[in-house]
Amino acid sequence: MKLLDRYILKKFIYSFLCILLMLTIIISLIDSTEKNEQFMKYKLDYREIVAYYCYGYMPFIINFITPISVFIATVFVTSRLAQRTEIVAMMSSGVNFLRFLAPYLAGAVVITLCSFVLTGWVLAKANIRRVNFDMEYMDRIFDNRPQHLHMRVAPERYFYVEHYRSLSHSGTNATIETVKDNQLLEKLSAKKIIWLQEEGKWQLQDWILRKIVGLEEKIQSGDTLDITLDIYPSDLDINPKMHETLTLPELNAQIEALKSKGADNVHIFLVEKYTRYMSPLAAIILTAMGVVVSARKTRRGVGFQIAVGFILAFIYIALLLFSKGVAEAKGTHLLLTVWVPNIVFSVLGVVLYKLLPR
Repeated sequence: MKLLDRYILKKFIYSFLCILLMLTIIISLIDSTEKNEQFMKYKLDYREIVAYYCYGYMPFIINFITPISVFIATVFVTSRLAQRTEIVAMMSSGVNFLRFLAPYLAGAVVITLCSFVLTGWVLAKANIRRVNFDMEYMDRIFDNRPQHLHMRVAPERYFYVEHYRSLSHSGTNATIETVKDNQLLEKLSAKKIIWLQEEGKWQLQDWILRKIVGLEEKIQSGDTLDITLDIYPSDLDINPKMHETLTLPELNAQIEALKSKGADNVHIFLVEKYTRYMSPLAAIILTAMGVVVSARKTRRGVGFQIAVGFILAFIYIALLLFSKGVAEAKGTHLLLTVWVPNIVFSVLGVVLYKLLPR
């Protein structure tokens, strides 16, 4: 059976690489067409554009489409074997279906391991180039959008700013609350907060301080107040794509740091972490399902089975994007939500396997 294993594995890996390369080139060409206006607007040199795609965008796309490329390659190879009755010949010689599946799973495991390393470490470095490029030329509106940031600056002190501007290091409607044993002891509010670079302090403008002592409330106010906080502009300059630029160890460290500060955006980093474990394993799940879907010979030919493979692949992408979007919208049960595509396709694969004629 080793000869058949090599035969199937060779076809599987070769088809996967060809499909991956083809889809990557097509997607990159479409993306470059959409961004051509921005390229011309900023008069970018062709070398900058080529570097962006080769070292930033294309590695990102390769990682993103790896699961569906594996699925399409599996369907393509298996359907061709089925139409040539090669699978029937293998089964007739005493090979059971699970043994026939073995070389596919071996190839899928190799792809999964490579994808995990790429996702956890290599891709993060490539994403720095892509994210910086996008932030510079594609997402310039980022600096002016409202954010509503919450974080803990001390064991009993909490900071909030409604609208923070990265360029001017200033924010509006800021509050600093001191809470002990679920009781509000002090609340400092300001209509504007500005970072003083030379002093290394924050300046509150048009501020009001309320102190609660027992049943009494003492109120103070003023025009400006300089204070020292364990928080810096770098903590507030939140890059919306920062989670994509971190390696897996850096991502874990960032999650712990955000949890300690009580930051509102920790769920974004958690979703990224769960996705990095979910996405590589999708290659194994989709490979097994692809074999089950296409192992039966049909009168409609290889083209029909490949078309079915493409449809299922795009359903998987839609489900992946939907579940990730729901999770990033701060839904509950983040881990379960992110893993919905793999769970759904695993269950579907088992059902189809039970219905497959032996």
